[in-house]
Amino acid sequence: MPADFISGVELSRRLYRDAVEPLLSRHFPGLPHTAALIGAGSEVLGFDTERSTDHDWGPRLQLFLADSGLFGAIGFGAIDELLSTQLPATIAGYPTSLVPTEHGTRHLRHTTGRVQHGVVIASLSSWLSGHLGFDPLTAITTRDWLATPTQTLAEVTAGAVHHDGLGLLHPVRRALAWYPDDVWRFVLACQWQRISQEESFVGRCGEVGDELGSAVVAARLVRDLMRLCLLLHRSYPPYSKWLGTAFARLSLPAQLSPALTAALAATNWQDREAALVIAYEAVGALHNDLGLTPPVDPSVRPFHNRPFRVLHAERFTQALLGSIDDPVLRALPVTGAIDQFVDSTDALSHRTRSRALGTVLYPD
Repeated sequence: MPADFISGVELSRRLYRDAVEPLLSRHFPGLPHTAALIGAGSEVLGFDTERSTDHDWGPRLQLFLADSGLFGAIGFGAIDELLSTQLPATIAGYPTSLVPTEHGTRHLRHTTGRVQHGVVIASLSSWLSGHLGFDPLTAITTRDWLATPTQTLAEVTAGAVHHDGLGLLHPVRRALAWYPDDVWRFVLACQWQRISQEESFVGRCGEVGDELGSAVVAARLVRDLMRLCLLLHRSYPPYSKWLGTAFARLSLPAQLSPALTAALAATNWQDREAALVIAYEAVGALHNDLGLTPPVDPSVRPFHNRPFRVLHAERFTQALLGSIDDPVLRALPVTGAIDQFVDSTDALSHRTRSRALGTVLYPD
């Protein structure tokens, strides 16, 4: 392995520039194609490190071909055979063979003979449909937006496009780069609703002596606030392994990260609540800075007649819902997109949950 680590995106770029593109030009001149590194993998999100090289990492990319024309005469097999037999053994010092293991992962290995390469050859439409669950080349519906995890949306819009000879992937990535305005407002409203459902529980658990339960609730609130900040910054929240890394890259009020850290480190509910209060007000101010709604007072207040300080985050929810024009979104339960719904703690009945799931995933 080379002494100096290079990112997976850069390695993919070199694979295409130095090996794949020259082979295609020589053996299949004029073949329209698109080459990219998108989909699963820490390197797609730009979070890979030297540690990432131990599995499912290496010189790899997707090679998208048209569904008809010259592609139909060539077929996937011919290009796969070309790459397997003529790719160089290394790119930038890294082996081009990614060898499958019994664990279902692929590992970089120096091999001789045929290369077990990391180039996925597919039609763009079929790959997108398989990864997203819908084909954005035809249309993107409200249902598609709400039923697609943010991690998946991030995987298609991050990474890199090395060449878009088909002229389709760049427009798709622009279309998926962020939610339509009303969908964004709805997802934000539902994220604030999640916070409103639990913000008083930190004190309530602590009041009955359940400091462990209070800490668990506080951790959930910290996670939801982090996700909310990413949504406010028009950035798709990644899954848990990379949530903190993505959050740390945001431009945030100076007091926010220390407050969230203090909430997690606190050993009693009063300290947890005090730290969360700082975070609530800071994130409330971020909402107001966007101007999506008339200003909402970001000051905390008592939870009705109980001795707990909360934001009453549902006030932000209602302000956002009132700013949505789409009647379909306005009529939906405030359970949110798929990531929000599957992790909901709202005390809904099973019947209500089932109805909400059907409405979110399959709106009329």
